[in-house]
Amino acid sequence: MMTKNLGWLATPLLTLVAPAAHAEWALNMTQGITAVSRSVYGLHMLAFWICVWIGVFVFGWMIYSIVAFRHSKGAVPDAKLVHNTKAEIIWTTLPVLILIGLAVPATKTLIETDDASNSQLTIRVTGYQWKWGYEYVGTGVTLLSTLDEKSNAARQLGSGIDPFTVEHYLLNVDHALVVPAGTKVRLLITAQDVIHSWWLPVLAIKKDAIPGFVNEAWFTIDAGTVGTFRGQCAELCGRDHGFMPIVVEVKSKDDFDAWIKGQQAASAAAAAAAAAPEAAPAATPAAAPAKAS
Repeated sequence: MMTKNLGWLATPLLTLVAPAAHAEWALNMTQGITAVSRSVYGLHMLAFWICVWIGVFVFGWMIYSIVAFRHSKGAVPDAKLVHNTKAEIIWTTLPVLILIGLAVPATKTLIETDDASNSQLTIRVTGYQWKWGYEYVGTGVTLLSTLDEKSNAARQLGSGIDPFTVEHYLLNVDHALVVPAGTKVRLLITAQDVIHSWWLPVLAIKKDAIPGFVNEAWFTIDAGTVGTFRGQCAELCGRDHGFMPIVVEVKSKDDFDAWIKGQQAASAAAAAAAAAPEAAPAATPAAAPAKAS
């Protein structure tokens, strides 16, 4: 019986130490790489510390009351205390002030996150089972981003590949979304089949991708920031939900412009090759007419 109970306990523990589960192990939000993400982080920490101090006060007062006024010390309950106007004013006023103190900066940040005006680059994001499609509007550049080959091979049952040996296991793709730093980028997020969710923690963006509906988000990555940042689909979307990561590669404006031109040239070359007519087969000489007898 004890062995059976330990088996039930081991299952969630093994889940916690699985490579995919702790690939990006963190207990707190990230401050991110945009002004908005830092505002969201600041709101999160403000609410967190308010909750901490409320908890310290409430539980501290409870523990003190339990210890100081216990029955063994001769404490007698006051059966006559049924109303205290001052106490009621205090416990009504304090929560109202706390809510106002949280609502003002939260409203400001929410308004800011919805203001996608004056964007300099628009990217259409489409969720599929199970991959992401990216279209750079007005440039003719499109990408299809799927799980990279190494992660895909390691995840197969009976592959014999140790996932710990695969760099960025389940968090790497074949084609990353490339964006420029210091540029306001607007995302138009939708889906082709079922509901997905485009989630990138460093941008503080988590938007549902819904078939037939377009959600909007935007970001401006800090100028001078370059690198690769990772996220995942955050909406259970089917069998391979855990295998459609999001990878964003941030480049400088000049490098991004060069990348766009390279993609456009490659697309043009591919289109020209596809449209080129096949070489006509060599003409066979016509048979000589038979001589009349």
